[in-house]
Amino acid sequence: MTAVLDASTVLALINNEPGWEVASSYLDDAVVSAVNLAEVVGKLRGIGLPPSATGSIADLLALVVVPFDEAQAVIAGDLVAETKSAGLSLGDRCCLALAKSRDLVAVTADRAWLELEVDIEIVAIRP
Repeated sequence: MTAVLDASTVLALINNEPGWEVASSYLDDAVVSAVNLAEVVGKLRGIGLPPSATGSIADLLALVVVPFDEAQAVIAGDLVAETKSAGLSLGDRCCLALAKSRDLVAVTADRAWLELEVDIEIVAIRP
């Protein structure tokens, strides 16, 4: 695996939002945190999709879902100070924590991540 997709990237893929083409180039070799998958499912349920449609999102995109573990929790907590000014959510930090723990690229639709001073390679799917 080479990349971790955040929730905004997965939603861009599902909804054909701007940047989905860039995001799709990572699909063959990407993972998603279980935390970010929960965010995606929550958003889709929020717009009225039934559980039968949201339960197979990872399968439809052929994404490997990585459980959130203690090591990632510590990294996510440590990232609060470095990401607070950019307004990153817990889910955002969980994505970054997975990327950092596995030395992977974090892929997001949120360009604010590019301003972060963290030791994690970040790619924004939107110009």
